[in-house]
Amino acid sequence: MAAAPSAHRPYLEALGLAGVPAAGLERYLELLASWSARVNLTGARTPAERVELLVAPVLPAAPLPAPGRLIDVGSGSGSPGLVLALLRPDLAVTLLEPRQKRWAFLREAARAAGRPDVDVRRERHDTYRGPAAATVTLRALALPLPALAPLVEVGGRVLVFGSNPPAAPGWGREVPVAAGLHAWRRRPDV
Repeated sequence: MAAAPSAHRPYLEALGLAGVPAAGLERYLELLASWSARVNLTGARTPAERVELLVAPVLPAAPLPAPGRLIDVGSGSGSPGLVLALLRPDLAVTLLEPRQKRWAFLREAARAAGRPDVDVRRERHDTYRGPAAATVTLRALALPLPALAPLVEVGGRVLVFGSNPPAAPGWGREVPVAAGLHAWRRRPDV
């Protein structure tokens, strides 16, 4: 017997998402909805709002990360880091989230959505001692680019969802891909 379609499916399909990525996103969004009743993960209360707020803004960024390692700083509700992991199985994703309840949610969401290989760490960006990544993402955090340098490989990219950080020596701004999405490339002199 087939599972009933998720309340999120029509909104994901409207974005052109189907198949394996959509199935993982549905499981993630359903779990997010159930956890949000107990843990403040998102202000989005309806399936349409969750897809519009957490998935749609990430789609223009999906082709940008180089294959390999991606680190998402302050992962919170899972967007953009977990969403990118579900859209791009070629990425080795690490989610950094210091708050215990959100960290616990992210661990469960990655497993339930079909990406148990996502490395969910309960730590801040400034305590992370793992390997640097080709791509670093962050959303709704006002961190200066120099604070992210230890996380980004030389020549790697930082994708910022939301406010554009100020320019800094050793960083080159790339042409914006979409409204509210800013890309910076780490130069060798950082």
